[in-house]
Amino acid sequence: MPNMQPIRMFLLALAMGLWGVVMAGGPVTWTFAATALGSDTVQVLLTADCGPGWHIYALDLQADEGPLPTVITLGDGQRYHLAGALMAPPATEAFDTAFAMPVKYHAGKATFTQNIRRTTTEAFMVSGTVEYMACNDRTCLPPKTVEFTLNVPPSLH
Repeated sequence: MPNMQPIRMFLLALAMGLWGVVMAGGPVTWTFAATALGSDTVQVLLTADCGPGWHIYALDLQADEGPLPTVITLGDGQRYHLAGALMAPPATEAFDTAFAMPVKYHAGKATFTQNIRRTTTEAFMVSGTVEYMACNDRTCLPPKTVEFTLNVPPSLH
Protein backbone atom coordinates (compact mmCIF):
# COMPACT_ATOMS: atom_id res chain seq x y z
CA MET A 1 0.00 0.00 0.00
CA PRO A 2 1.44 3.41 -0.95
CA ASN A 3 2.38 5.95 1.67
CA MET A 4 -0.75 8.11 2.30
CA GLN A 5 1.10 10.80 4.26
CA PRO A 6 1.75 13.13 1.22
CA ILE A 7 -1.94 12.91 0.21
CA ARG A 8 -3.08 13.70 3.76
CA MET A 9 -0.71 16.68 3.92
CA PHE A 10 -2.01 17.97 0.57
CA LEU A 11 -5.65 17.63 1.70
CA LEU A 12 -4.87 19.37 5.00
CA ALA A 13 -3.12 22.23 3.17
CA LEU A 14 -6.05 22.52 0.76
CA ALA A 15 -8.56 22.59 3.62
CA MET A 16 -6.56 25.25 5.48
CA GLY A 17 -6.38 27.37 2.33
CA LEU A 18 -10.15 27.18 1.80
CA TRP A 19 -10.77 28.06 5.43
CA GLY A 20 -8.67 31.20 5.00
CA VAL A 21 -10.62 32.27 1.90
CA VAL A 22 -13.95 31.77 3.64
CA MET A 23 -12.81 33.66 6.74
CA ALA A 24 -11.40 36.52 4.63
CA GLY A 25 -14.86 37.23 3.19
CA GLY A 26 -13.66 37.79 -0.36
CA PRO A 27 -11.71 40.50 -2.15
CA VAL A 28 -14.51 43.11 -2.15
CA THR A 29 -16.27 44.52 0.91
CA TRP A 30 -19.24 46.86 0.82
CA THR A 31 -20.33 49.56 3.26
CA PHE A 32 -23.63 51.43 3.17
CA ALA A 33 -24.64 54.78 4.68
CA ALA A 34 -27.36 57.42 4.45
CA THR A 35 -26.64 61.15 4.84
CA ALA A 36 -29.19 63.98 5.05
CA LEU A 37 -28.63 66.62 2.36
CA GLY A 38 -31.48 68.83 3.55
CA SER A 39 -34.87 68.59 5.19
CA ASP A 40 -36.33 66.31 2.52
CA THR A 41 -33.36 64.82 0.63
CA VAL A 42 -31.19 61.91 1.76
CA GLN A 43 -28.14 60.57 -0.06
CA VAL A 44 -27.55 56.81 0.03
CA LEU A 45 -23.84 55.93 -0.25
CA LEU A 46 -22.80 52.44 -1.43
CA THR A 47 -19.03 51.97 -1.22
CA ALA A 48 -17.08 49.03 -2.66
CA ASP A 49 -13.59 48.49 -1.26
CA CYS A 50 -11.70 46.24 -3.68
CA GLY A 51 -8.62 44.49 -2.34
CA PRO A 52 -5.24 44.98 -4.04
CA GLY A 53 -5.33 43.76 -7.64
CA TRP A 54 -9.12 43.24 -7.65
CA HIS A 55 -11.84 45.24 -9.40
CA ILE A 56 -15.58 45.28 -10.07
CA TYR A 57 -17.19 46.27 -13.33
CA ALA A 58 -19.00 49.52 -14.12
CA LEU A 59 -22.77 49.91 -14.14
CA ASP A 60 -22.79 49.95 -17.94
CA LEU A 61 -20.61 47.86 -20.21
CA GLN A 62 -20.26 48.08 -23.98
CA ALA A 63 -21.31 44.50 -24.72
CA ASP A 64 -23.23 41.61 -23.14
CA GLU A 65 -20.66 38.94 -24.11
CA GLY A 66 -18.09 39.80 -21.44
CA PRO A 67 -18.11 40.34 -17.69
CA LEU A 68 -21.26 41.20 -15.77
CA PRO A 69 -21.85 44.85 -14.86
CA THR A 70 -22.47 45.96 -11.31
CA VAL A 71 -26.22 46.24 -10.69
CA ILE A 72 -27.54 48.34 -7.81
CA THR A 73 -31.23 48.05 -7.01
CA LEU A 74 -32.89 50.52 -4.67
CA GLY A 75 -36.66 50.55 -5.04
CA ASP A 76 -39.10 53.26 -4.16
CA GLY A 77 -40.52 52.95 -0.67
CA GLN A 78 -43.73 54.17 0.94
CA ARG A 79 -41.81 56.87 2.83
CA TYR A 80 -39.47 58.01 0.05
CA HIS A 81 -39.01 58.21 -3.72
CA LEU A 82 -35.88 58.02 -5.83
CA ALA A 83 -34.65 61.51 -6.74
CA GLY A 84 -32.57 61.40 -9.90
CA ALA A 85 -30.36 58.71 -11.36
CA LEU A 86 -27.87 56.48 -9.59
CA MET A 87 -24.46 58.18 -9.77
CA ALA A 88 -21.23 56.23 -10.24
CA PRO A 89 -17.63 57.37 -9.88
CA PRO A 90 -15.55 57.62 -13.07
CA ALA A 91 -14.57 54.16 -14.29
CA THR A 92 -11.25 53.04 -15.72
CA GLU A 93 -11.53 51.84 -19.31
CA ALA A 94 -9.06 49.26 -20.62
CA PHE A 95 -8.82 46.33 -23.01
CA ASP A 96 -9.33 43.08 -21.10
CA THR A 97 -7.37 40.22 -22.67
CA ALA A 98 -9.38 37.56 -20.81
CA PHE A 99 -12.63 38.79 -22.36
CA ALA A 100 -10.96 40.10 -25.56
CA MET A 101 -12.85 43.37 -25.37
CA PRO A 102 -12.69 46.84 -23.82
CA VAL A 103 -14.27 47.02 -20.34
CA LYS A 104 -14.94 49.68 -17.72
CA TYR A 105 -14.17 48.88 -14.09
CA HIS A 106 -13.60 50.27 -10.59
CA ALA A 107 -10.57 49.36 -8.45
CA GLY A 108 -9.70 50.49 -4.92
CA LYS A 109 -12.63 52.36 -3.34
CA ALA A 110 -15.65 53.26 -5.43
CA THR A 111 -18.69 55.06 -3.99
CA PHE A 112 -22.02 54.97 -5.79
CA THR A 113 -24.70 57.46 -4.70
CA GLN A 114 -28.47 57.63 -4.98
CA ASN A 115 -30.50 60.58 -3.74
CA ILE A 116 -33.93 59.91 -2.31
CA ARG A 117 -36.67 62.36 -1.35
CA ARG A 118 -38.47 61.59 1.88
CA THR A 119 -42.26 61.82 1.96
CA THR A 120 -42.45 61.82 5.75
CA THR A 121 -40.62 63.42 8.65
CA GLU A 122 -40.62 60.05 10.48
CA ALA A 123 -37.75 57.56 10.47
CA PHE A 124 -37.84 54.86 7.78
CA MET A 125 -35.81 52.02 6.28
CA VAL A 126 -34.17 51.91 2.84
CA SER A 127 -33.35 48.47 1.40
CA GLY A 128 -31.70 47.26 -1.75
CA THR A 129 -29.20 44.93 -3.35
CA VAL A 130 -25.83 45.13 -5.07
CA GLU A 131 -24.89 42.46 -7.61
CA TYR A 132 -21.26 42.49 -8.72
CA MET A 133 -18.50 40.40 -10.27
CA ALA A 134 -14.98 40.64 -8.84
CA CYS A 135 -11.96 39.90 -11.02
CA ASN A 136 -8.20 40.26 -10.94
CA ASP A 137 -5.67 39.76 -13.75
CA ARG A 138 -5.89 35.94 -13.44
CA THR A 139 -9.42 34.99 -12.47
CA CYS A 140 -13.01 36.09 -11.91
CA LEU A 141 -15.18 35.02 -9.02
CA PRO A 142 -18.82 34.04 -9.53
CA PRO A 143 -21.23 36.98 -9.31
CA LYS A 144 -22.32 37.84 -5.78
CA THR A 145 -25.39 39.63 -4.39
CA VAL A 146 -25.21 41.74 -1.22
CA GLU A 147 -28.41 42.91 0.47
CA PHE A 148 -28.50 46.04 2.61
CA THR A 149 -30.94 47.91 4.83
CA LEU A 150 -30.34 51.40 6.20
CA ASN A 151 -32.19 53.21 8.94
CA VAL A 152 -32.89 56.83 8.00
CA PRO A 153 -33.51 58.93 11.12
CA PRO A 154 -36.46 61.33 11.38
CA SER A 155 -36.20 64.74 9.77
CA LEU A 156 -35.36 67.60 12.12
CA HIS A 157 -37.73 69.97 10.28
